[in-house]
Amino acid sequence: MKIGKYSLHIIESGSFSLDGGAMFGIIPKPLWQNNNPPDEMNRIKLFARNLLLVSDSKKILIDTGIGNFWDEKFKRIYDLDYSVSESKNLKKLNINPEEITDVILTHLHFDHTGGSTRLENGKWIPNFPNAKFHVQQKHFEWALNPSERDKGSFIKERFLPLAEEGVLNLNNDTSFDDEIEMIIINGHTFFQQIIKITDGSKTLLYCGDLLPFSTHIPLPYVMGYDLQPLVTVQEKKSV
Repeated sequence: MKIGKYSLHIIESGSFSLDGGAMFGIIPKPLWQNNNPPDEMNRIKLFARNLLLVSDSKKILIDTGIGNFWDEKFKRIYDLDYSVSESKNLKKLNINPEEITDVILTHLHFDHTGGSTRLENGKWIPNFPNAKFHVQQKHFEWALNPSERDKGSFIKERFLPLAEEGVLNLNNDTSFDDEIEMIIINGHTFFQQIIKITDGSKTLLYCGDLLPFSTHIPLPYVMGYDLQPLVTVQEKKSV
């Protein structure tokens, strides 16, 4: 797919599992389990799909998935599967991590920013060494001091090294370039940015955790993880 100067590529970056009840909030299990069958622990499978935008001068990755370098307990809890990975799928396109110029993070939950850093010789470093990482400043501030409800979603070694290495760009605006803009939403977490790519005739919206599954398109289908579920409903109406 091509929009304006950008060629768009889906980059699958592995799968993990989360509790089905948490993923669908107030929706009864008989309604969600047909499309999302749970395992014996009531977990449903999620496939992390990031988006790569390629132009003559830039290679932009939107989100980095859950990443690697997790301990065995974490892998067991979240049923991590690395048979498909971000690095493998970039290689299929003949793209090395060093070629990525920018990474736009919708938000800093571990399943969206986990692949942003890697552990090397006991130190967490950026996984894309020549890239600038972009996130909303107010979301970054929230991630540093989250609430008791959502603090488990922020794993700081997955994003703080970006700031320490000077490669984290904290946005206060919603424009990346003439074909990429950010739309700020606050239902799932505060100052998440969903990404709109448009050339005036074709448009794609990368919805992040506004719509984690296609089954979340109906308005009442809102995750139990969302900090402001009624705001999520209004945001779904607006897009």
